[in-house]
Amino acid sequence: MSIGGASKKGGDAFWEERRRPCQELGIKLATVLRDRLRPGGRSLYVGAGVAELPPLVMETAELHRTVAAYNLRADEAAVLNRACAGLPFEFQAKDAREAEGRFDHLWIVSVLNDPECFPELGALSSGRANPVTFDPAAFTVERQAVLALAAGCFGKVARPALVTTSVEEIPWITDWCERHGIPCVVEDEDYPTAIVQDPICFIRIGE
Repeated sequence: MSIGGASKKGGDAFWEERRRPCQELGIKLATVLRDRLRPGGRSLYVGAGVAELPPLVMETAELHRTVAAYNLRADEAAVLNRACAGLPFEFQAKDAREAEGRFDHLWIVSVLNDPECFPELGALSSGRANPVTFDPAAFTVERQAVLALAAGCFGKVARPALVTTSVEEIPWITDWCERHGIPCVVEDEDYPTAIVQDPICFIRIGE
């Protein structure tokens, strides 16, 4: 499940339990991110939702950056836009690959391993794949879809740039960089999230 798609997952009880940790960890992550971004740049958020609100607000309010936030779930994007009325960004219910221009920061967290969109690939990424029921044919299709999604999003990234992603998604970013001859460095430290068990990390590319 993508973090961006989690705002409705689990219902009221789910969010009552996780609201405070989500806020606290989101603010902490926004603070960490602030020290890694330059003022006035541009960020592309793929699968953005409730958990992305603290960094989106930080980027626009404190660093005066332009952010493009994409969420394919139209009903969720509409709710988020009503809640964020008056803020200098809007959630777009479109494919992030349609974003225009270049970005020096790409936020793509729990998207390339989303078990709702890519059940076989997601299970394999998280170590939950069942060797009895695993469907290699379905995995092959999902893998091609993720490669295309990754290529479309990474193709929007300027050089140098920062990528915010999950630990499980690191292989997709490093593979793309290697195939395109672009240097990348995965930072050693990672950061917990309140919604999924996959920690967040930072990757510097093109430096």
